[in-house]
Amino acid sequence: MAAFPGPDEADLVDALRRDPAWLPGLSVVAVDATGLVIGHALLTRLRVGDGDAVALAPVAVAPEWQRRGVGELVVRAALSAAEDAGEKLVVVLGDPEYYARFGFGPAGRHEVVGPFEVPEAYFQALPLAAYDGGPRGLCRYPEPFVAV
Repeated sequence: MAAFPGPDEADLVDALRRDPAWLPGLSVVAVDATGLVIGHALLTRLRVGDGDAVALAPVAVAPEWQRRGVGELVVRAALSAAEDAGEKLVVVLGDPEYYARFGFGPAGRHEVVGPFEVPEAYFQALPLAAYDGGPRGLCRYPEPFVAV
């Protein structure tokens, strides 16, 4: 909760854990030397057109650990786990400058459309090794995202 101005993102993680969109193994945490969780990245199922993809959100890093590489570490670990699981496509809504380092680019390049009214550069997609040109179409996030 400390990574964000309010409880919405922490509540979202709790709601996603109870949702069918939850994918065991695609929730990644970083811990410090004492075992305290200092970072988290979560991938959950969403639909794109008539196919499956995963959404990266939320990504959180404890304030005292920010700008020290923890966020990059948990995102890379989550993307690697998705690759290992045979996922095809990851979408994220976020800062294009930050997510470009992982290979994300505008989702429209892959014929993927977000359900949110945001500038095109902020809704991004990353094809993984199993990507075969699809899925394409409108993203439908699981209910917990809609409730936030």
